[in-house]
Amino acid sequence: MRTIGVDLDPTDREYIRLKLGRRLSKFGTSIERISVRLTDTNGPRGGIDKICRIKVVLSGLPSVVAEHRDESKRAAIDGALSRIEPAVRSRVGRARMKPLHGRASRPLVRTRRTPRRGSEPAREPATPRTRSSAV
Repeated sequence: MRTIGVDLDPTDREYIRLKLGRRLSKFGTSIERISVRLTDTNGPRGGIDKICRIKVVLSGLPSVVAEHRDESKRAAIDGALSRIEPAVRSRVGRARMKPLHGRASRPLVRTRRTPRRGSEPAREPATPRTRSSAV
């Protein structure tokens, strides 16, 4: 967690950890790292200037970023937290539904084996054909 122009006390840090754990624990096997950045763009002048940006780095997938701007730091944090869960769910869900390099289109079991080049399959001896004489 990094802050620029905003002070985070230990209770705020614990609040963020708790909320992230509740929302993203179900995707724990896919998540490599989570970073939270909280900035105050206007400084002491006030206004809607607190920005919370949450970045989730997924293993084998592109990262997911959610950002929210609000007046208070708690509202900015809650807004970003509410946006990150659906974004991660969507990204991980798309990856699970994607076929693995065309493997789904190949047959699972071969039904007919083709002979190798240079070797011929064993054939049964040919039986002589006889003509029937027409009377």
